[in-house]
Amino acid sequence: MPQGSGYETLAQNRPDGGYALDVLVSGVHCAGCIQKIESALSAQDGMEYVRLNFSTRRLNMAWNGAANLANDFVHLIENLGYPVTPYDPYTEKLGSDHEEKFLLICLGVAGFAMGNIMLFSVGLWSSSAETMGFVTRDFMHWMSAAIALPVVLFSGRPFFISAYRALSNGHTNMDVPISLAITLASVMSMYETITHGEHVYFDSAVMLMFFLLVGRYLDFRARRNARSAATDLLSTLSGFAMVEEGQKLVQIAIRDLKEGMCIRVAVGASFPIDGEVIEGQSEVDTSLVTGETLPRDIKIGDEVFAGTINMSAPLRIRVVRAAEDSLLSDIVRLMERAGQGQAKYVRIADRMARAYTPVVHILALAGFLGWWLLMAALWQDALLISVTILIITCPCALGLAVPVVQVLATGRLMKSGLLVKSGDALERLACIDTVFVDKTGTLTMGKPVLNGTYNPDHLKAAASLAGHSNHPLSKALSSVYQDNVLLLSDIEEILGKGVRATYEGKILQLGSRAWCGDMDAPATQAPELWLKEDDKPPVKFTFTDALRVDTAKVLEQFRAAHMNIILVSGDREEAVKAVAEKLQIVDYHAEKTPKEKFALLEEYKEKGHKILMIGDGLNDAPVLAGADVSIAPGSAVDMAQNAADIVFMGDLFLPVYECYYIAVRAQRLVKQNFGLAIIYNCIAVPLAFIGLVTPMVAALAMSGSSLVVIANSFRLKLK
Repeated sequence: MPQGSGYETLAQNRPDGGYALDVLVSGVHCAGCIQKIESALSAQDGMEYVRLNFSTRRLNMAWNGAANLANDFVHLIENLGYPVTPYDPYTEKLGSDHEEKFLLICLGVAGFAMGNIMLFSVGLWSSSAETMGFVTRDFMHWMSAAIALPVVLFSGRPFFISAYRALSNGHTNMDVPISLAITLASVMSMYETITHGEHVYFDSAVMLMFFLLVGRYLDFRARRNARSAATDLLSTLSGFAMVEEGQKLVQIAIRDLKEGMCIRVAVGASFPIDGEVIEGQSEVDTSLVTGETLPRDIKIGDEVFAGTINMSAPLRIRVVRAAEDSLLSDIVRLMERAGQGQAKYVRIADRMARAYTPVVHILALAGFLGWWLLMAALWQDALLISVTILIITCPCALGLAVPVVQVLATGRLMKSGLLVKSGDALERLACIDTVFVDKTGTLTMGKPVLNGTYNPDHLKAAASLAGHSNHPLSKALSSVYQDNVLLLSDIEEILGKGVRATYEGKILQLGSRAWCGDMDAPATQAPELWLKEDDKPPVKFTFTDALRVDTAKVLEQFRAAHMNIILVSGDREEAVKAVAEKLQIVDYHAEKTPKEKFALLEEYKEKGHKILMIGDGLNDAPVLAGADVSIAPGSAVDMAQNAADIVFMGDLFLPVYECYYIAVRAQRLVKQNFGLAIIYNCIAVPLAFIGLVTPMVAALAMSGSSLVVIANSFRLKLK
């Protein structure tokens, strides 16, 4: 594909009429690279959103305007010196594998050369020119040059290519001072060899490059291992699917599947695509996407999602969405945005990275001039100090301080059934002191459950009728009866009343109190259904909205963290009071309209409280949007999920507290990483400036600082 062309065909329409595009950007090594790309794109007319993920190199951008603007945006990135390719998991994996192989070859050659050049260096270090003779010393210098120069040109390519791309487009990056340092050390050594001088540092240049490559490779491996769980899920979209073509089955790459195709999914295989079951019946393990541990029964007409596993029987599936539009891809896009979101510490790192290039070159020049002119040092020694400053001030540790923690945090939460949609959600969550929580569908399951025990004959008759109704109470009743049902006839569902049928000449009815119940029976607050058999007295079935099994435990954990728990619901006073008493919630508010809920939220915010809102209904959406941070269950209505910063899957409430726990730990680790990076620079730069550090030690220190930050971040994986 020509530079920056053809990308308008990959741009995706957005509901608001704009376009969005995902691409893979190569050559990104630090926060400075990210800041440069994002700043350039953000300055373009119509650009609404742009974020480059540090770990995956995936760039998300959205804009208002024509689709062909995508070509201009890609051309702009490539002019900054960063190659761009269309994004797909297969391309990313190939690119990642190629980069790893390239780095390993360069590292191996540099290591081999370093071992051999040291054989000459030991002789030069352990003797003087007068002892060994000037001719012998010059011979050893030339032999060192013969080894070092080809190796510098070969193994220095990761730095030289990146620096050339940046400089050729009028920009700089972190590889510019690194390349400058290696080049200066090599050129000075060659000059000294030609002029029979003694300041020859070929061994230092090769060792410097070896240690820099070690740091670059370890940084690459750390980023690869820290890649979010959601991104790893995309491997399920990079294989093949068995597609029906006439009377035969053909293997087609998953990324090439189109809407309407029919595919076969074997037992134990993952569904490669979002689709609809058109033949067969099975069980599906949805834990990968929803977090639910129990398998879900599916039949003809049910929808299945990419990444879930077919457990019981072969199925025929009709593709309903292409791979790039699947639920799994949507999850990844949200995770990518959250993993490198514009949190406070990301913005701080970006500003520091922006100042890196001018500061480091000024320091290096000041070091050279200061030692050469003011301290009367030889220009060779002054240049070596300047090289050391160029190396030791690399901002890798600072650039890694935030992204690695964010990616690890969102990845761990994803495995626990939590989807973080907003980049600074965890930062805000770590600061809360008050929890607003809805009742129905949040503390409770939001599904009616049959309450009490009943006569088996009554239950059988009621379940037989309930199986012919779509009413939620009827579904709840029929779901608890697993035995044989009655063979009914003349079945009729009457809107707003219930179900009526005939069995052995008798009329059976199941429905509301007003239609077939006892109007004189005491009123109850619980939902109810009534069964009527001819002239027999009607039988009442009551239902309850059961609490999530771990709700009480989770609220107790929040109390232990000194949180104020406030129950805010639109439900009846009696129902809300009963739940509040059962969960030991002192502060509760019932029968609240959306407007009243929002007013209560504003009242607490005016008092200085930082509020987490947990809710699922349409009436919760304003409060979810207005709270400092918000969480919604996966069963929530679309508007509530869109308003929430975080979505949790499954029937357990525990993920909500785990999210808070991880948020607190993540922010603590980010602060520690900033502290480590700042301490490193405060110690290393002055030592380099006063000449107490060699280039080799500088390379080790630079790589070591990055590894310390990465290792500290990986503590987040520990329980």
